[in-house]
Amino acid sequence: MSERYEAAVAAIDAANADDPTRIVVRGVEQPLAQVHGVLAAEWVADLHPDADDTWLLAARAHHLKRWELPRSSYETGRAGYLKWKRDQRRRHADDAGALLEAIGYDAATIDRVQALVRRDHLATDAGSQAIEDAACLAFVETQLADVATKLDRAHLVDVLRKTAKKMSPEGAAAISRLPLGDAERTLLAEALG
Repeated sequence: MSERYEAAVAAIDAANADDPTRIVVRGVEQPLAQVHGVLAAEWVADLHPDADDTWLLAARAHHLKRWELPRSSYETGRAGYLKWKRDQRRRHADDAGALLEAIGYDAATIDRVQALVRRDHLATDAGSQAIEDAACLAFVETQLADVATKLDRAHLVDVLRKTAKKMSPEGAAAISRLPLGDAERTLLAEALG
């Protein structure tokens, strides 16, 4: 990896270190946005060993400073959730672009990373699908147990089915490799079985 890539990763991680939401993942307490970026980049590299820097940077930045636009600032329900999610992706892409520009990346690379973060052309772009898979895997590992305490079982099963539907077959198959507890595995078996 180039020095510029390493500088970008360090800058993304430093920005995400400020996330006030901290969670324990694999036995270590970490800022949520930061661990999401790290895990997503690991999954992209695992599922796509030939992934270029744009895929890895997009995975690392897919939740860049996510806490700055709280879900609670949008209306409740599905419409509010979808608007928040769309606005978040735009913000993440804009923030990633500014960060990469400051490090010296060219416009074409920045544009590609931003498109991946937004998941442009998800149905036809392998890179966008790779970021979606990685984001879903990071979500299941880091937040499934918490979400399970907030939603009734039927709603949670529906959320898991919708999550799996967004994933490629390879990404969905990787769910079985996540370090999850028995309760989470049972939920996944119900939703995906």
